Amino acid sequence: MESTRTFRDKLFLILKGLGMGAANKVPGVSGGVVAFVAGFYEEFIYSLRKINAKAFKLLINGRFKSFYNYINGRFLSLLFFGMIVSYFSISKVLDYLIKYYELYVWSVFFGMIIGSIYYINKDFNDWNYKTYLTLFIGIILGVGVSFLNPAKENDNLWFVFFCGIISVSGMALPGFSGSFILMILGNYVLLLVESVNALYDTFFDIIKGDFSFASNFERIRMLKVLVIFTLGSLTGLITFSNLLSYILKHYKSITISAIIGFIIGSLGVVWPWKKTIYKLNETGDFLFDSRGEKVVENYKRYIPELTNETYYAIAFIFIGIAIVLALEIYGQKTRKQHA
Repeated sequence: MESTRTFRDKLFLILKGLGMGAANKVPGVSGGVVAFVAGFYEEFIYSLRKINAKAFKLLINGRFKSFYNYINGRFLSLLFFGMIVSYFSISKVLDYLIKYYELYVWSVFFGMIIGSIYYINKDFNDWNYKTYLTLFIGIILGVGVSFLNPAKENDNLWFVFFCGIISVSGMALPGFSGSFILMILGNYVLLLVESVNALYDTFFDIIKGDFSFASNFERIRMLKVLVIFTLGSLTGLITFSNLLSYILKHYKSITISAIIGFIIGSLGVVWPWKKTIYKLNETGDFLFDSRGEKVVENYKRYIPELTNETYYAIAFIFIGIAIVLALEIYGQKTRKQHA
């Protein structure tokens, strides 16, 4: 019975990682919201905080088991394993669904964010002028970011490192979408599509025994970009987690009210009814990425007419809300088991 429970716990940790990884890749959606609603956000932040000087000292001294236990290695390794698998599986499914069923995908995410706002707010009772002020500031920042115009793509390695630091904000700060920030910075396609596809192709080339990619300048450039981006992400994750751990410990109510504000502000990003505006080149023709797909510049939001498609989209919004409520029920059961 105990071994069954342990296996089930490990499986659910991987599934949580899959959920966070998939959410992090969608512009406007935050993996941190998944962690918050599923009930493991604080454990996630506090575990990351353990990756510090003491942890590296244990690692350098060869005390691998002590290092693993100190950083809550079982929790983090399974969670990150799920995230990595997500980037090469679920995220590709999401790419397909967004391409062919864009309205319904955005509707589900819109519903999930509405459900997240309900979940976080329902047990929060410390409303005062400070928390209302941070709520308002969070909403303004969330809305403001959602209407910024994207910059041009930039593969400078220092800028890529900076993008890595920023991109993990969605994991560390619920409601703050790292992938949307990458879109604003102009590097979403470069860092979350092209470089990941380069690693994917390289992996299968190695399995086939084909090492010709080593002389492919473009492939090597993409792999180099991915390495720097990953290093930046790890740096940002550790930095953000330590900062947020301190803030949650000393200013928990203000932090939660700000998170609620961010999430409310992000509703503008995932509003389902929007028309895609594509980038144009100097001659006024569409600009295409390396996959031969049009490069997204921004979205124009609108109020829909009452058609069958709109009714279906509304139904998917309720499905999104139901998903969050199911995660909440699971999170409550998990917390009771570990109490």
